[in-house]
Amino acid sequence: MGIKRGQRPLETEGSWSVDTAPGRVVFGAGVIDLIGDLVQELGGGRVLVVTDPGVTAAGHVHRASVSLRRAGLEVAVFSEVRENPGERDVAAAAAAAKAHRATFLIGLGGGSAMDCAKGANFVFTNGGRMEDYWGFGKASRPMLPSIGVPCTAGTGSEAQSFAVISREDDHRKMACGDPKARFLATLLDPELVRTAPPQVMAATGLDAFSHAMESFVATAANPYSRMFASEGFRRLLRGFEIVVEAQRADSQARSGRKSEDEINELWGDMLLGAHLAGAAIEASMLGAAHGLANPLTARYDITHGVAVAVMLDHVVRYNGETGDTGYTGLVRLLGRSGAGDPPASTRLADSWTGLRSSAGVAGRLRDLGVQEADLEVLANQASKQWTAQFNPRAVTASDMLSLYQAAF
Repeated sequence: MGIKRGQRPLETEGSWSVDTAPGRVVFGAGVIDLIGDLVQELGGGRVLVVTDPGVTAAGHVHRASVSLRRAGLEVAVFSEVRENPGERDVAAAAAAAKAHRATFLIGLGGGSAMDCAKGANFVFTNGGRMEDYWGFGKASRPMLPSIGVPCTAGTGSEAQSFAVISREDDHRKMACGDPKARFLATLLDPELVRTAPPQVMAATGLDAFSHAMESFVATAANPYSRMFASEGFRRLLRGFEIVVEAQRADSQARSGRKSEDEINELWGDMLLGAHLAGAAIEASMLGAAHGLANPLTARYDITHGVAVAVMLDHVVRYNGETGDTGYTGLVRLLGRSGAGDPPASTRLADSWTGLRSSAGVAGRLRDLGVQEADLEVLANQASKQWTAQFNPRAVTASDMLSLYQAAF
């Protein structure tokens, strides 16, 4: 049996393997108020909540803390997580865990807070610094029990065993994974995501779509991962209406035409769709669009979801040049198709540009402040990203440059 490009351990050209999260998922409007009982059930003790200032200001930390303390748990909060967290964020959160003598961790917020919580778990329990865990399975000691509570419908970090942390010296994204880093449980509450700013809703929503689309066709994709990706994609298509509505000046008036149950249902579709897309990554991998996005975030501090959004349609068209069979399953979910329709990759790329535009996200690199003179350096960095190895069509530095140029 041959070697599979970008393969995972124990995989060959004719095989696939998955390593799934064993955790429990609690879904529903208002389930944040059950967090105390859930944590107590999973071991309880001294709890550190890892979050960010925006989530704290929205009142979610207070609401969670009330439930935790009602359950008799000792609670401390680390609320200084920055967007795209780096090694300093992880070290500070680990220090907070040490000071509190934490026995349980909660990642409450977007992907940054949840990744930082996972990163702090590595460093607090196993010592060293985050770079020591770059790769997979490098934690030799047990880690603390933890749960993830997403406050954006986006990253899917709560469904993954990896913490993605920026290296301080060159801002390279380090994917640090271990089965012990997985959350024991995930709490999905549509009420939490409704308070996110519109631009955050748009970026994280598009990021979730990209996870479903790239994991569906990655070289490590398999029937198990495609099940999560396609259902995630279907729910995101339905729920994205509420994200688009939030971009409009009259969003409050328009939302008033929907009942509270209808609004929560749409946010529920977004939240669950993002979670399922995250689970698809865990059982598969991503592709070139994420490889292209990481250097943009590192060099220009472009929000990750926006960086992926501006590149994804170009990657889909690039992949489609060698055949469309990989995307057909997703395109069927877009609606009716006929014999005269364009190839699946073209239809999917066109739909993507429409979604991106409706969410008010820029479609050109130049509009995001990227300098044309930097494209070659960015392409060299993108070609070295781990996710690029799993793209369904092989990509070189030259290909990455062409993709950046197409998006410029």
